[in-house]
Amino acid sequence: MSTHAKRERLLLADLLEAAGPEATTLCEGWRTRDLAAHVVVRERRADAAGGLVIGALKSRLERVQAEFAAKPYEELIQLVRTGPPRFSPMSLKQVDEAANTVEFFIHAEDVRRAQPDWSRRELDPVFADVLWSRTEKTARLLGRRSPVGLVLRRPDGRTAVAHKGAPVVTVTGEPSELLLFAFGRQDAADVQVEGEKEAVDRLHRSELGM
Repeated sequence: MSTHAKRERLLLADLLEAAGPEATTLCEGWRTRDLAAHVVVRERRADAAGGLVIGALKSRLERVQAEFAAKPYEELIQLVRTGPPRFSPMSLKQVDEAANTVEFFIHAEDVRRAQPDWSRRELDPVFADVLWSRTEKTARLLGRRSPVGLVLRRPDGRTAVAHKGAPVVTVTGEPSELLLFAFGRQDAADVQVEGEKEAVDRLHRSELGM
């Protein structure tokens, strides 16, 4: 039975393949080749992937990622599609689902929404609720650098407080859009933003996300 992470992985691989190696993405400074290399290193090179969170390892991460980015693009896409080797903890279904569902959803949208003709995906309610659950659990972490109070609200009224403070800005949208907004894709997220104009402007200029 396919998991959410597996489905998003295959979609991401297809999008990367269709876009080609030099397409722009929402990740500043990254082409599709760079994004594919990031995904592969994160799953297959734990010795370098630590640089995502440990500053002392950042130079190693950049070096290893550049090495993967230099590989033939078709090889990179196949590594993304097939996933980590069997001995990797990320090959376990539960770990894959926990670590990669949001990761692959976000990066799939990084590829899709950087193109001029993109349109919003219609997600099934079960997957939408999964994304909302992840948003609720990580809201405080993702919104910790917000310069204003930040509330994320679904159309049905359910809310998650991403940052306490005043003035308050309320962002309303579907779970997928709120997640993208909270992960720093403010300009690409299809949401309604309510609050004092100065507070809204400050929020849009801020760096949300991990």
